[in-house]
Amino acid sequence: MPHAQFDPTARQALAATAVEAKTRRDLSWQQIADAAGLSAAFTTAAVLGQHPLPAKSAEAVAELLGLGEDAALLLQTIPLRGSLPGGVPTDPTVYRFHEMLQVYGTTLKALIHEQFGDGIISAVDFRLDVRKVADPEGGERAVITLDGKYLPARPF
Repeated sequence: MPHAQFDPTARQALAATAVEAKTRRDLSWQQIADAAGLSAAFTTAAVLGQHPLPAKSAEAVAELLGLGEDAALLLQTIPLRGSLPGGVPTDPTVYRFHEMLQVYGTTLKALIHEQFGDGIISAVDFRLDVRKVADPEGGERAVITLDGKYLPARPF
């Protein structure tokens, strides 16, 4: 039976413990995702307290990280989502996403609505991918794919 968390502190504490275990065991997020049998993006978000893991995935992750049975159960609970406090983010990496949405948010909205009509992009029926690619001008580029199902607004 699914269970929900209404206080984020338990999942936040587990996330801190899991990241410490990941570091001590010198594991990558991809290795943890491989154990879970899920994507790196989804598994990382789940371990950081933003998604529940299926039972078998939660057990595999808890075992890999040495977290125990209670952690495996907690990893299965539906969290109170939202990993950032209010206000403008201060972490430079997270801030750049905030900046991108400040600059391109209305552009994305205009282009999406022009192509699809009134509605939203689902963050539930959603896929995320992050890849590193060579920049033809030198260095590297980050390719971030946000792939969400379009949900049209419906009059009632």
